[in-house]
Amino acid sequence: TGPMSSECLGNLMRITLSAEYFEDKYLTFSVVDQFGIAWELDEVMASQCGYTVTYSKWSNIEFRASALSCHSHLEKDVFIITIQIKASHTPDMKNATTHLKSASCHYGPWSPRELVCESNYMEVSVRREVPQTVKDFIQDEPEDWTFAFPETKAGEASIWQIVFHQPEEKKALLVSDAWSAGYGLNTTDARVLLRIPYTAAQIQLIEDQGITFSAVRSSTFYKQRWMILMVDTAVACPIDGVEYTNKTIIWTVPKYIQLLSAGATSFKDVLVEAGVDLHKLSAKEMASRKYVFLNDLNAITMKIPIGAKGGYYKTSVSSGQHGVKYTINLFLEHQWKDNKWGLTKHTIIKKIETPFEQVELAIANNSNLSARLMNVTVGTFLPDVELVNLTIEGATVAVPEAVQHGYLTYEIRHANGSKAYVIQVPLDAPSIKKEYMRADMRSYTLNVTLAFITHPTSETFVVPVITVSAVKDAVLPSARGFCDGRNIHLIIIHGNVDQNWLPFISDWHLTPEAAQKYNYNLRDNGTHLAISVPFLSSHVNYEDFHTSGIKASLHLTLKDGITLANRKDFSISCRFSPSELIQCLPNGTVVITAVKWVGVADLDTSLFVLRDRRCKPSLVTEKTATFKFNVNTCGTSRKARAYTTMTYENDVLYFRPGNDTPVYQLKFVCWYAIKQTVDVQYESKKNPPPSVKPGFGSLALSLKIFKEKSYSESYQESEYPVVKYLKEALYFEVELLQPKDVRLELNLDDCWATNSRSQDSLLQWPIIINGCENHEDSYRTIFHEVNYSLRVKFPQHLKRFEVRMFTFVQGTALLEE
Repeated sequence: TGPMSSECLGNLMRITLSAEYFEDKYLTFSVVDQFGIAWELDEVMASQCGYTVTYSKWSNIEFRASALSCHSHLEKDVFIITIQIKASHTPDMKNATTHLKSASCHYGPWSPRELVCESNYMEVSVRREVPQTVKDFIQDEPEDWTFAFPETKAGEASIWQIVFHQPEEKKALLVSDAWSAGYGLNTTDARVLLRIPYTAAQIQLIEDQGITFSAVRSSTFYKQRWMILMVDTAVACPIDGVEYTNKTIIWTVPKYIQLLSAGATSFKDVLVEAGVDLHKLSAKEMASRKYVFLNDLNAITMKIPIGAKGGYYKTSVSSGQHGVKYTINLFLEHQWKDNKWGLTKHTIIKKIETPFEQVELAIANNSNLSARLMNVTVGTFLPDVELVNLTIEGATVAVPEAVQHGYLTYEIRHANGSKAYVIQVPLDAPSIKKEYMRADMRSYTLNVTLAFITHPTSETFVVPVITVSAVKDAVLPSARGFCDGRNIHLIIIHGNVDQNWLPFISDWHLTPEAAQKYNYNLRDNGTHLAISVPFLSSHVNYEDFHTSGIKASLHLTLKDGITLANRKDFSISCRFSPSELIQCLPNGTVVITAVKWVGVADLDTSLFVLRDRRCKPSLVTEKTATFKFNVNTCGTSRKARAYTTMTYENDVLYFRPGNDTPVYQLKFVCWYAIKQTVDVQYESKKNPPPSVKPGFGSLALSLKIFKEKSYSESYQESEYPVVKYLKEALYFEVELLQPKDVRLELNLDDCWATNSRSQDSLLQWPIIINGCENHEDSYRTIFHEVNYSLRVKFPQHLKRFEVRMFTFVQGTALLEE
């Protein structure tokens, strides 16, 4: 009971550590001798002194000790072992807790010769022979045997030296040298023991009946009073002999190994038994597990179905792939008599592990869409697997930290000890990819990589999890539109699927820069996309012409931002007055714009002409051609009507090459009054003001903000953005930089403020309207007079005004874009 339990298994003792108690802890093992001194255990000491530490089923830790281990306390037919275990949560073993476990087991009766094949050492112990005098041994210098070999009993009997019989030579080692080489040596009143690690230099690999053995031939010399005695301490242990055929483990062990039978001429089986985990199994128990146990004349064979009771599967990783191996701890005890040794007992402990077998992991999508939760179950796993981290959008996070990203993970444990992992993520988590599918359907994609570790081997593997759920929650963008006298307006209301959709007119991507190039107005505040296009523009389609109006259409398509596949089409059509195409100016100049109809889209507008084909358009776009001419030119005909009106007619024509019949004809007429009486009141002045006529040209303007009303110091670029409190004043100055013409005067028409950097923001407040202050403003704009100064050479080229700071509100709520 408690964290440790002990068990007696013949001449072995087993102490098992509870996996649950010692889980996730770093451990050190020490063996306590009869004087209370703790000797910390490492691999060398374990194989030298008769100890084995191994993992049994999944994470249980098993400690085994031989009855004749270095620190066993022997009392009559009982041996006592005391171990000390320190457990800590850190590898430096700070704040470690100490656990002591002392246990005793009965042993014997001993056979004249006992051979043990443990997983980390070979052990042979023999009964003392009839004393015999030995010549030609290597004389050791006088030494304190107890000091040099504290585990050896001081007294009348002690080991002197060991001679290893190798094919090329005999090698003799004194006690101190043998101990330094990793050999374990011991004597009792009745027995001599030699323990050999599998890594020892004197080990030979021999073959018997096709099975390879790790073997040592040696003679051990020991002192007894005034005599030196010798015993044969040869030992051999099989290191292979395992085959895997048809999902079956086949383990074969030859019965009478020549090395162990030297000098014997007759053999007789006394006992052949086998089992699992050092527990012997009866023939009935083996049959119930479908084991096959064969004891032939020359060999013993065990056949174990892979997956049978008694063994267990453990997780394994190969080339990053998840899989399993089946492990079973078999043991075999063979006792025989021969005419040299009498009774020999050979115990073989064999841990068999099958080759790696890849296992596909199930990934089940159990999403609760009504609760807007993605729920994925990954597994089944064996108990020796632990989920350690998740990789979300390229970032690796530990399991506890994944909650901050919206990922909840937990285990599901099954009755057989296996488990699965559940990953829960809200559909609206940022890492969930959302894509529009069709109609009202959206797909939600969970893409996360799970990293696992196995215990106690610390192998790692990853499981990519990609699951897709379809949800009926798509809201497509909608639109409304209208037309004013000269523009087509289309307003698109965003849905929840078009965040990455792009607006296109035909194959032309409508960006803010492109819209500005064509003098279009494009605004997007996150919820609405608004576009305004002039009636006469390159991207408007002209579909029908009638005296009631010209039908003009604007077609806009939203395309996928990645694949550029068409997602949603919008269209608005309006009728515009034909007067939009023609201007009959009082001075007899006519400006006519011809448009290309959809039905004749292959026409080249640059080849449009008037009746006089020498009259060509002065301005051409892809869909329009504009002519500017006098009514007395270009083949224009005139006709008087009732002596009050003169009409001028002409046609815009398009001829295909080699054909004199036009495929396109647009007739237009201008009416002028012949006689008209106008009453004019006038008075004479010496210096009449100059007349102002509209003109075209480029102007260079600047807008500056000044710190004070004196307009002496303006804000520099490094001082922007300028921070002011509500109702504080800012002083603006607009200046005409080019041309420097004294006859010009700068007038401000409109000025407005927005709550973003875009002048086209949907939220606007007018500061100046038609050159005047906004009468609806609580704090009206104040205009300041500009006078001549060293800096101001042309006062008429500057305008100055003052604006009080304000913010955009609706009711009491602050408006933000």
